[in-house]
Amino acid sequence: MAETVTPAVDTPPPASTRRERTGWYVYDWANSAFQTTVITVFLGPFLTTVAELAAGCTIDADSCDGHVYPLGIKVAAGSYYPYLISLSVFLTVFVLPVIGAVADRSLHKKRLLAAAAFTGAGATIGFLFVTGERYLLGGALFLVANIAFGAAVVVYNSFLPQLGGPDERDAISSRGWAIGYLGGGLLLALNLVAVTVLSEDGNPQRTLDLARWSIVSAGVWWAAFTLVPLRWLREHPTAEALRGGGNVLTDGFRQLGRTLREIKAYPLTLFFLLAFLVYNDGIQTVITLASQYGTEELRLKQDTLIVTILLVQFLAFGGALTLGALARRIGAWKTVLLSLVLWTAVIVGAFRLPAEAPLPFMLLGGAIGLVLGGSQALSRSLFSQLIPAGKEGEYYGFYEISDKGTSWLGPLAFGLVFQLTSSYRVGLVSLLIFFVVGFALLAAVPIRRAIVAAGNTPPRVL
Repeated sequence: MAETVTPAVDTPPPASTRRERTGWYVYDWANSAFQTTVITVFLGPFLTTVAELAAGCTIDADSCDGHVYPLGIKVAAGSYYPYLISLSVFLTVFVLPVIGAVADRSLHKKRLLAAAAFTGAGATIGFLFVTGERYLLGGALFLVANIAFGAAVVVYNSFLPQLGGPDERDAISSRGWAIGYLGGGLLLALNLVAVTVLSEDGNPQRTLDLARWSIVSAGVWWAAFTLVPLRWLREHPTAEALRGGGNVLTDGFRQLGRTLREIKAYPLTLFFLLAFLVYNDGIQTVITLASQYGTEELRLKQDTLIVTILLVQFLAFGGALTLGALARRIGAWKTVLLSLVLWTAVIVGAFRLPAEAPLPFMLLGGAIGLVLGGSQALSRSLFSQLIPAGKEGEYYGFYEISDKGTSWLGPLAFGLVFQLTSSYRVGLVSLLIFFVVGFALLAAVPIRRAIVAAGNTPPRVL
């Protein structure tokens, strides 16, 4: 007999204006420059090269077996950047849920968004001073920028449930991701022009300097366009915030403690979050380490990587909207499951890519673009249905721990496998398990029952 689920009581969709939703979209346009220009393209090869210089290798070396010693720990230069990603996530575990709890109790979420965004943008601009062998400075700035990036996204995502009802959020989230990919793609296109016009054959130092300035440009872009959502978004304080009466920070810590004790009352939400943490770890590792894989294993030139990532950006715009439209027909849950099958095919294809062959790499990048935006946008909107009312910031704090370049198990596995085998291809194979296990976990979630258990009204199609 089919299970009967009693839906939650219908509530009217939150009142929001087109101007407000547009302001929300623009923040995705602003911060996607960091994700695309910094994380996906330039930072991995840049910091790896700086670490190799510190390890005694030459800037134009085809390979480097040297080591650096941050805090006295012996680290292969090629593993320095993946380890930094893992360290940043270890730190965000302690930061992001607290930021979410504070946001839920604050009357001024926009101020929190501003503080996090401008801190991250400032640290990114600070790469202007990462020259020579200053790999420690580069690592410290990356940690600050990446943690601040995640904190800002927690606050940003917590606005989503107030921007539309259950049947509108998939479309709103997909539009945000799509516009973000356009913004990230536009800045990347400008950097592509700069690298093409200003680089010199036989001058690797100039290429390194161009990468550094491209990273700085992302910080300027991020800060400048953040001004728009800060002007157009409206505050949507929770009932707890309106009651007030205490210190927001200390009350946020206490509320986080209560939520950690009470989360067992929502086991299906927790189960979905576990599934997301697993499969998104794989997605974020592919995004974060793609440029390093391309340069170190496939021996592709920087301009090939930039063109490929640019292709990913613009195809991801269409992919996000296309999968969003598919979700309206078959439901977000089924669409995300389909996307994980496609991600598995991407990993297999990446493993078989020949070295020094730009065209196959670009074709695979196109496939990534078509599936990337939709899988992320629909995961975000699907999770919004599973959050108890008034705790959006806290729950998105847990969500963000494994989102947008802050995953840790994937990069850690990749870095360890490389250190043991000196093969990026073998490291890539280790990522398959994240998509296979993530698919199995997500398929096991009774999603409609999970939404009702959280006290929310399910959308008509799941």
